Amino acid sequence: MNLFVYNTLSRQKELFKPLHEGRVGMYVCGPTVYGDPHLGHARPAITFDILFRLLQHLGYKVRYVRNITDVGHLEHDADQGEDKIAKKARLEQLEPMEVAQHYTNRYHDAMAALNVLPPSIEPHASGHIIEQEELVKQILDHGYAYESNGSVYFDVEKYDRDHGYGRLSGRSLENTRDASRDNLDGVGEKRNQADFALWKLAQPEHIMRWPSPWGDGFPGWHCECTAMGRKYLGDEFDIHGGGMDLVFPHHECEIAQAVASQGKPMVRYWMHNNMITIGGQKMGKSLGNFITLEQFFTGDHPMLDKAYGPMVIRFFILQAHYRGTVDFSNDALQAAEKALDRLLDGWHRLQELKPAPAATIALDDYENKCLEALCDDLNSPVAIAHLFDACRVINQANDGAVALTAEQIDTLKHLFNTIAFTLLGVRDNAAGGEGVNLEPYRKAVDLLLELRAKAKADRDWATSDRIRDELAAAGFDVKDTKNGTEWTLR
Repeated sequence: MNLFVYNTLSRQKELFKPLHEGRVGMYVCGPTVYGDPHLGHARPAITFDILFRLLQHLGYKVRYVRNITDVGHLEHDADQGEDKIAKKARLEQLEPMEVAQHYTNRYHDAMAALNVLPPSIEPHASGHIIEQEELVKQILDHGYAYESNGSVYFDVEKYDRDHGYGRLSGRSLENTRDASRDNLDGVGEKRNQADFALWKLAQPEHIMRWPSPWGDGFPGWHCECTAMGRKYLGDEFDIHGGGMDLVFPHHECEIAQAVASQGKPMVRYWMHNNMITIGGQKMGKSLGNFITLEQFFTGDHPMLDKAYGPMVIRFFILQAHYRGTVDFSNDALQAAEKALDRLLDGWHRLQELKPAPAATIALDDYENKCLEALCDDLNSPVAIAHLFDACRVINQANDGAVALTAEQIDTLKHLFNTIAFTLLGVRDNAAGGEGVNLEPYRKAVDLLLELRAKAKADRDWATSDRIRDELAAAGFDVKDTKNGTEWTLR
């Protein structure tokens, strides 16, 4: 099956053809580890986790590189301010690497809870200073950078004349100059406002510093991904991903650095997920409107009505196309939780279905439809819609309205295992996916439901209703069906 992806560079969907047959190189910008991961971090991680899973399912051998930014990321994502990790270390009286390691661990824990697969390689910026210095030397040697007072800046104007700057973001050089006017740091060192730092001279108070031909300092933020992507994936590779907020300046600068250093682009397909918003405003640490993933899992935040499990968060993100915005609200999360419950209820009912000797309906090719949707630029909402279509058939079979053969039941089980659990990465709560094992509850709840059935048979409605209501208050949803009573744990 052919895979089509939206290439930000061409602004259209393109047929994906890897550089090397059967192999895919993919680089995705990872977190800056100076604070707890929040919902905005979850979206790119889940988006490119789906792509990683899909590429492997299609038979590709994938080298997936996702970096850890633990140096060189200044407060304003440009050339001014204090390094975010160094600032956190100073405030908490810790070594910068203590801060980086602590929040890297926190990020890993959150990703594991969300069932995000680990990348093939997870390089740290601080471990690749030599490669970043080599990148700066190459750009200098090709005449697209200049040294100034111990710092090195990229000559955007010269690059623009020779290669054209701004093709990814659609910004002209003049637009870039206008966007840079408020950034006065280093203005006396730069030839032009739009020039960005490749290497910054460390001031005496700057904690994180490394020796270089230009003096003790640290690399500019944009250098790390270009240097590490090239080291692990080669001078040219297939996919570079990240959030849409990275298109400019980060990824625009990456393109310029690659062309300036090696004479040709490094990336063939640029893919970007859209933002998580709150009330229409981007969620992020810099705006102070973020909710950490741990707060979602515990419910400990004034904007949350309750706790939401990791699979609810994952499903909430998957219900929207990755290139569309997702606006956070409690109502939206509760809707996602109910939808996920319906999907998993269908899976649980499927396990209990008794096959009929002959079918009364023909099944649609749900699995192929789901794969077609995912191969159409990761259209997870359409794939989920097809899963719900399958659930309707399962529910009809459970209610005795239709009959399914053993082969059809196995086909539906394969659909869930392949699409819901493998490609979409959803975990079954009842199987312990959220850390909840239902076995200790099963005998007790079943016993209570037997007592309720006896009360109903005796027309003792008060006792029957009380058992149902007390179970509901404890988190158990009880549903009466033609085939008996079913229950699920919220």
